[in-house]
Amino acid sequence: MSHLFWYDWAGFIGVLLVLLAFLLLQAHRLHGNGLTYQLMNVLGAFGVTLSLLFGSFNVSAFALEVAWMAIGIFGIVRGTKRRATRQDV
Repeated sequence: MSHLFWYDWAGFIGVLLVLLAFLLLQAHRLHGNGLTYQLMNVLGAFGVTLSLLFGSFNVSAFALEVAWMAIGIFGIVRGTKRRATRQDV
């Protein structure tokens, strides 16, 4: 087996985070709009993006991961604003 570089590990961990988030969502252990779910997706996509940037680049996979991170960040910002609004009431 060939040597795995740090960016390979970042990619594997990223994939595991995204898949685990989805599994926990399907098992009703996480909520789709919850901070933990969103962070797992953003960090997972970031790990895969690192593996693409420093390893074997694939433009379509890169586009998917950037979009995945953007959607996750959108969810985090939206959830944070909603929680702040509820606390102001």
